[in-house]
Amino acid sequence: MAVTLTLADDTFQKTWDGCVVSSPHGTIFHTWQWLKLIEKQSSTKLLPILIYKGTVLIALYPVFLQKRYFYTLALSPPFGAYMVYLGPVIIDYESSKQDTRENLFIQIQQEVDKYIFGKNKCAFSLIRTSPGLSDPRLLRWAGYRIDPLFTYRIPLQEGTDAVWEKLEKKLRVNIKKAVKEGVTVRLGDWEDLEFIHDSLSKTIPDFSVNDYKKYLLAIYQKCYPDTLKIFVAEYKGERVGGIITLCYKDIMYHWLGSPKSFLVNVSPNDLVQWEAIKWGIEHGYTCIDIMDSGENPRLRQFKAKWNPDLVNWYSATKDSSFFYLLGKNLLKMVQRKI
Repeated sequence: MAVTLTLADDTFQKTWDGCVVSSPHGTIFHTWQWLKLIEKQSSTKLLPILIYKGTVLIALYPVFLQKRYFYTLALSPPFGAYMVYLGPVIIDYESSKQDTRENLFIQIQQEVDKYIFGKNKCAFSLIRTSPGLSDPRLLRWAGYRIDPLFTYRIPLQEGTDAVWEKLEKKLRVNIKKAVKEGVTVRLGDWEDLEFIHDSLSKTIPDFSVNDYKKYLLAIYQKCYPDTLKIFVAEYKGERVGGIITLCYKDIMYHWLGSPKSFLVNVSPNDLVQWEAIKWGIEHGYTCIDIMDSGENPRLRQFKAKWNPDLVNWYSATKDSSFFYLLGKNLLKMVQRKI
């Protein structure tokens, strides 16, 4: 039976979010509310794609159309929204047999590609999947170029003592020293989120360019305190570090934070992360996703010391057939001149 494609509207929000929450690879970024916030922040057009097989809903596929000069790009997620994961949510994917999974994904991607490259005349498509949807062959078979990416996840199921013992020895020393020196950690509010944003803006110019403060305020108003948790470190009454986490289903996402501290020989962000871990364990979360792509080896020094599990995901890109042929012909012309 052939698959069909349609778009969701606001009346479909409850069903959409129900599908996201039931899927192991559905993240908070796939939820309807978050997609709408992304659409506004990134100045894109959201295509909340629904894929049916007969009358049965088999997949959600959020894609954003973004104009760049004379071209239209299909992005999941879009640029300018400070996100890592998105891509499709395939319903009952994990419980299906291997041949069924492969056949469904192939059909879904063919239908989505026809829609974005055919009807919407897109020149380029970028899909960055969420962890859990880990078979890159299916997009490669659809003509996509695949880049393997990796994130770190700290498992929490064994409890505080077990997690502590697995930490790098120097990290445990840093945490104890921060406590001894008088650094404290508490749950924060909007003013603390502003502090983290402003601190990151001093070292990450992208924050100021994309006006993330308005974006963060919108997220704060929608998600705090239920799914947005802010952990802030203080020293002698002054903020010295912090992280912004997102809590969804059984996973805490270390989304933003860990700005550089002015304290010498003290690591407030190590203590902040540890207190977030303890909070996550106390509230029944199974892991903390440190949210990484594995592309920046410098970040490894902070993240790997928590002795996390390495979890793969991937980025997939594809040009329209017209632009692929144009580029191929230009390459031939250049090679003839060499």
